[in-house]
Amino acid sequence: MKLSIELDAILSGHQNPIYTVENGPEPYQLFTGGNDKGLVLWNLEKMNFEKILLPVQSSIYSAHYDSNTDVLFVGERNGKINIYSFKEEKNLSPLLYHEKPVFDIATLNEKKELLAASEDGKVSIWCLKTFKKLHHLDISQDTIRTIAISPDQKTVAFGAKDSRIYIFNTEDYSFKKLVKQHTMPVTSMTFSPDGRYFLSGGRDAKLFIYDAFDFSLIKDITAHMFTVYGISYHPHLPLFATGSRDKSIKLWDAETFELIKTISFEKGYDAHKLSINKIVWNRNSDQLISVGDEKLAYVWNISSV
Repeated sequence: MKLSIELDAILSGHQNPIYTVENGPEPYQLFTGGNDKGLVLWNLEKMNFEKILLPVQSSIYSAHYDSNTDVLFVGERNGKINIYSFKEEKNLSPLLYHEKPVFDIATLNEKKELLAASEDGKVSIWCLKTFKKLHHLDISQDTIRTIAISPDQKTVAFGAKDSRIYIFNTEDYSFKKLVKQHTMPVTSMTFSPDGRYFLSGGRDAKLFIYDAFDFSLIKDITAHMFTVYGISYHPHLPLFATGSRDKSIKLWDAETFELIKTISFEKGYDAHKLSINKIVWNRNSDQLISVGDEKLAYVWNISSV
């Protein structure tokens, strides 16, 4: 596959490193958050700053927009999960349970449940209708860094700092399988859109490809020089991207898992010069957005030629 790669814009305004990036309700809306005191809303049509949507008390480590409820959830370093309702155009009462950082947030739309992973080794589960806590899972003695939910929403994976991946059934949260391939903390995970594959990245710079049915290992790739902080599939092309602490973005064939292209300063691109902490594809376009330690959001246009 031949790709056209262009840098559309560099969004500046953050005063500190950016840790998370998320799509908004509209295709042109983008959210970023980090070691600043607020979640920033950007306009991708005008490529400019819109406003601070949500003021916070501590660093933002995670953000998740749920299109079914039209609600944005934001996880902080202090354990608080903020809620912003776009229907009501206001902040709702935060979810309070964790006392340590919330590193990832995901939703099970069929069950109408929210899942939040924390440094305390627990995953809290909340009702999306009432925002009441239903229960929690004691996953590990160490940080739960990342969550991945299968496309059929029957399986959920939790990636931990102890280098293990814990697989559960979503119907009753019964334990399904323990996956142990990484030798260092698991920092990113995703299922392929067709549900055939499960991918994980870690601090060991590895990218592992598994069969999503039984989680048997298909391929072992040394994908980067340092931590793999993001794995994200293109919304319509058969490729996915990885972002790393080594300051590079890599584009991979979704069927063969072969490397297609590397985007980095060393490869001649006007790219990140510090760690890339998160990547996300715009749901409705060829835009890939990457954020990192140099306080900037890079907007890339990546399309097939």
